[in-house]
Amino acid sequence: MNNLKGKKPVGKGLNVYRSLFIWLLIGVLMIMLFNLLNTPKPEAKQISFSEFLQKLDDNKIDEVVIKGHDISGILKDGTKFRTYSADYQGLINDLHKKNVMITAKPPDQSPWYVNFFFSWGPIIFLALIWIFFMRQMQSGGNKALSFGKSKARLVSDTSVKITFKDVAGIEEAKEEVLEIIDFLKDPHKFTKLGGKIPKGVLLVGAPGTGKTLLAKAIAGEADVPFFSIAGSDFVEMFVGVGASRVRDLFEQAKKHAPCIVFIDEIDAVGRHRGAGLGGGHDEREQTLNQLLVEMDGFEGKEGVIIVAATNRPDVLDPALLRPGRFDRQVVVPQPDVKGREQILKVHTAQIPLSDDVKLDVIARGTPGFSGADLANLVNEAALLAARNSKEKVDMTDFDEAKDKVLMGVERRSMIISEEEKKNTAYHEAGHALVAKLTPGTDPVHKVSIIPRGSALGVTQQLPIDDRYTYSRDYLFNTLQVFLGGRAAEEIALNHMTTGAGNDIERATELARKMVTEWGMSDKLGPLSFGKKDEQIFLGREIATHKDYSEKTAEEIDDEVRAIVVEAFNRSRALLEENFDILDALAKKLLEVESMNSSEIDDLVKDIRSKRSVEA
Repeated sequence: MNNLKGKKPVGKGLNVYRSLFIWLLIGVLMIMLFNLLNTPKPEAKQISFSEFLQKLDDNKIDEVVIKGHDISGILKDGTKFRTYSADYQGLINDLHKKNVMITAKPPDQSPWYVNFFFSWGPIIFLALIWIFFMRQMQSGGNKALSFGKSKARLVSDTSVKITFKDVAGIEEAKEEVLEIIDFLKDPHKFTKLGGKIPKGVLLVGAPGTGKTLLAKAIAGEADVPFFSIAGSDFVEMFVGVGASRVRDLFEQAKKHAPCIVFIDEIDAVGRHRGAGLGGGHDEREQTLNQLLVEMDGFEGKEGVIIVAATNRPDVLDPALLRPGRFDRQVVVPQPDVKGREQILKVHTAQIPLSDDVKLDVIARGTPGFSGADLANLVNEAALLAARNSKEKVDMTDFDEAKDKVLMGVERRSMIISEEEKKNTAYHEAGHALVAKLTPGTDPVHKVSIIPRGSALGVTQQLPIDDRYTYSRDYLFNTLQVFLGGRAAEEIALNHMTTGAGNDIERATELARKMVTEWGMSDKLGPLSFGKKDEQIFLGREIATHKDYSEKTAEEIDDEVRAIVVEAFNRSRALLEENFDILDALAKKLLEVESMNSSEIDDLVKDIRSKRSVEA
């Protein structure tokens, strides 16, 4: 049997244990009965036939029982005996002459059912036990003999509590899937104009944007059966199991039509064919082929709508994405500032908030956060408030939680020498000051020399608005901020450290993308260099195809170097010009360890005021 029966009944496990107990009890009773029927009778004294005749002649025998050739009896002194007689013709006459009480019985013959029980009983008992365990293995959770059955779960109305009210920040995606539900509830509304029900809806979006949550809301809102399964549940080590499970899934769905089937992480089974290591007989490809046939083959499954979710639409097979299979691709984007505020309202609905908490301010201060990130932010703030024994969650808890999420956990117990602490202070002051004094960069949110995560210090910038495209000037200014730490070390301390390693790596990568991907090089022009060859099985972007000459490669390297060096020289010049501010900012960081944007603004304003007075 398969488990397409929705939620597992509560009493099912109890029934299994009850059946097992009954069978064990039957086995114990059978063993007891066997021992009872085979219990030996009290032992009588075994004597020879000659001795028996001698005691008969001596008139010592009181009574005998004759069963064929077996003779048992009791002596006059009460002793029981038994013997075996030969063919002795005058035995009955001799016993009669001695006045011995004679009882004659036929030889022992066990009933047929006793003989049957002792001969076939153990075999039948073992067979029943075997059948019982096989049935349990097939119908139980392990499904040892039913691995070809689908693992989809039929979601019941009582098990789903998520509705569209719990989904915020993705209104357009909600409208798309809401239309599907309306179609299932009232198909005549659409079919009267010649429309056909979509066969599939693909939810596409970055991790954490709410694709699975949206599917759960569909299950909560729809008045039709809702099957849920993960893409990885199809493929097993046994050849043909995935295709068998696909067939079984659609057979079950067809029985419950109209219905919705949700496949989470469909890229696990729907990757592009023909690029695998297993060739045409690869198990995953067989599963995908069966899925393609079931979705739009000769035997169309009317009334069965497939809803799938993935964050890798680029690796899906084109045949899976064509109209007739997945008719719609619904993009579930990162929420904008309005969407983030709505998401925060949903996640803080059950959390007591202080009066100073302003969700719109938190939403503006968390650009780029997904729905999952915001849920984590709210949870961290609640945990911080509980740790400090507060009755309500206030704004400081949200600020600390945001710093923890963005920059990592503080490691105040880490022992750092004064020299390293000083180097970190000037390094982070260089980042912060370049970001502060360079127009067009993202505002500095916070700078700290308290170790967080794997970093000894952190300078955090937060954009004012959501960004979808980036200009060349913005990217060049970002390069200057990256290299401000190394420039500050050279100016203030006259040395270089490995602390700028990650900054240099990020700057080099960004400059190379500006040249090879975005065409932002004046020398090379608006061209793209290096086509990425992504192996479906071997990983993401494992190789880059070199589609340019060695001379062009040298020019690319020269351009990347020129852009990075120019950004570094500008950062160094800016810090040399404002060394007094850099020095004051670093010393302030050594004193207070952490500064926010307003504190940095006040310090810069004070230094500039002193400059004007001295001038």
